[in-house]
Amino acid sequence: MQMPTRRFAALMLASTMAAAAAVSAHAQTPRPAPAPRAATMQQVSPATWYVQGETALGTPANRNFISNAGVIETAHGVVLIDALGSPALARELLAEIRRRIGKPVTHVILTHYHADHVYGLQEFKAAGARVIAHRRALEYLNSDTAQSRLVASRSELAPWIDANTRLVPADEWLDGPRELDVGGLKLTIGVVGPAHTPEDLVVYVPSEKVLFAGDLVFRGRIPFVGHADSRRWIEALDNLLALDAKVVVPGHGPLTTSVREDMELTRDYLRHLRLTMGRAAKEMEPFDEAYARTDWSRFENLPLFRFANRMNAYNTYLLMEREPP
Repeated sequence: MQMPTRRFAALMLASTMAAAAAVSAHAQTPRPAPAPRAATMQQVSPATWYVQGETALGTPANRNFISNAGVIETAHGVVLIDALGSPALARELLAEIRRRIGKPVTHVILTHYHADHVYGLQEFKAAGARVIAHRRALEYLNSDTAQSRLVASRSELAPWIDANTRLVPADEWLDGPRELDVGGLKLTIGVVGPAHTPEDLVVYVPSEKVLFAGDLVFRGRIPFVGHADSRRWIEALDNLLALDAKVVVPGHGPLTTSVREDMELTRDYLRHLRLTMGRAAKEMEPFDEAYARTDWSRFENLPLFRFANRMNAYNTYLLMEREPP
């Protein structure tokens, strides 16, 4: 075979180097970040919709859109379940409601006062909605914890949470269950706390057999347990299973028509935490040792397990230390 000339070899080398440089430059060019999820309504039943947040932690990239909100159409207007995690998301949802339904939001029912469910509330209040929540939320709303969380969010979730973002109290504080009739559509507001929080509410639409369960149900991810009363949470789930709901809209994750299966997954996870961490606390076994020897295999493939499970287990361990036998 004839050997290439020196000039040809040089051209080949230059071409190879140019191609390699082009590939390297292409590999190093940052891909554009995906567009954040839009607050788009998905229909659940003839009179109900919901918007679904991301299965993630709240960040500036997702605008703190990590929770769900429910939308119920009546003859007189729209009843909203929860208010999303930033004012910008609330404005987006208001525009979506006007476009899809064309009626004002008359009521907002808060399932609880966690930040990802209430930081959009001021926008609905400004649009004329009446806010309903359980009276137990007043303790949190007036606490240093709520204020310090808001201050931190103004930094961690900027620009979506800023100096103009504020916590909004309810117009009507409930002390017990409430039947709400709006435009002839009857809603049942159930008191299910203390559970996930002291002030948990759920909303049931009997005519549609749709339950908006708030954070009593996390679907497709590990629940956030925090300082929950897990014993009462389990009892509340058992009570909700007795309802004739055909569809459940959880506080996080997609809706479910496999109502029993998905409620039982949340319930069984809480039971597992209480059983394993309760045994360790009773036997005064150090938490790290108890956590390491616990079998988490049923739950470890669920999203956010690595972030939330250890914290959930530790908080349950502390709870079980204090809880009477």
